[in-house]
Amino acid sequence: MVSPTASDVHPTMAIKIVSAGVSACLADVITFPLDTAKVRLQVIQGEFPVSSGITYKGVLGTITTLAKTEGPMKLYSGLPAGLQRQISFASLRIGLYDSVQEYFTSGNETPSLGSKISAGLTTGGVAVFIGQPTEVVKVRLQAQSHLHGLKPRYTGTYNAYRIIVTTESFRSLWKGTTPNLLRNVIINCTELVTYDLMKGALVRNKILADDVPCHLLSAFVAGFCTTLLSSPADVVKTRFINSPPGQYTSVPRCAMAMLHQEGPSAFFKGFLPSFLRLASWNLIMFVSFEQLKRELMKSRQTVDCAT
Repeated sequence: MVSPTASDVHPTMAIKIVSAGVSACLADVITFPLDTAKVRLQVIQGEFPVSSGITYKGVLGTITTLAKTEGPMKLYSGLPAGLQRQISFASLRIGLYDSVQEYFTSGNETPSLGSKISAGLTTGGVAVFIGQPTEVVKVRLQAQSHLHGLKPRYTGTYNAYRIIVTTESFRSLWKGTTPNLLRNVIINCTELVTYDLMKGALVRNKILADDVPCHLLSAFVAGFCTTLLSSPADVVKTRFINSPPGQYTSVPRCAMAMLHQEGPSAFFKGFLPSFLRLASWNLIMFVSFEQLKRELMKSRQTVDCAT
């Protein structure tokens, strides 16, 4: 993400988008059980705390309980929608970041903090509107359980798309866009800008070379900062998206209901799995992203030399 040195070759926009999409999908596959645990802690513990007689305690406890009571595959419920989300969402918000940052830099050699933030806002906002339907389906599949005495609402990813459109409305696929936009603007700015600044500082001050250890440390710091700032919006987004029609008339009412009924701590439910998921996701994604960009550029240069 940081500006390349003179000896480096700039990856093309297409290479960045492909690298971001592939790396995000890889990170999602590996960390998806943590995301499912986060959703369950955010939704079930707050809205259905005793309805099933089962409680979730901590990250590992939630994962273990889910695997024992609903089967190991339940940890990956919603994964197809999650991968669709990364292809349509992460590939754009991460892959376009450098190009949009260059646009806001207006030819200046060193991008300012303002241009970095503007790039994060822009790519995050555009990606949310494109990828929101996949987010709605993913969250609902992760949140539903057969232990509440009710038949699960959806039998699979495409069944969920169809039922949401036919029983609610086409617009329901964009339910929760406002909190998700807020969440992802925070995530995109914090994640990408923190990673960019951290990596730049480490390389510029010759603390670490622009290689895997530098990418790992930068990604870890970005993951912690992102989780801390985005948790309230993330919990509200999850609750609102998963709610049946009419339960919450608006996003602010959802947030106020949580505050009155559960207190301020409700906005940080699932914080530990959120952090573990974001930190591990960042580590896998950014390291894969950086390495894949380099390998694709090497392959491109080899092809260009051969021709």
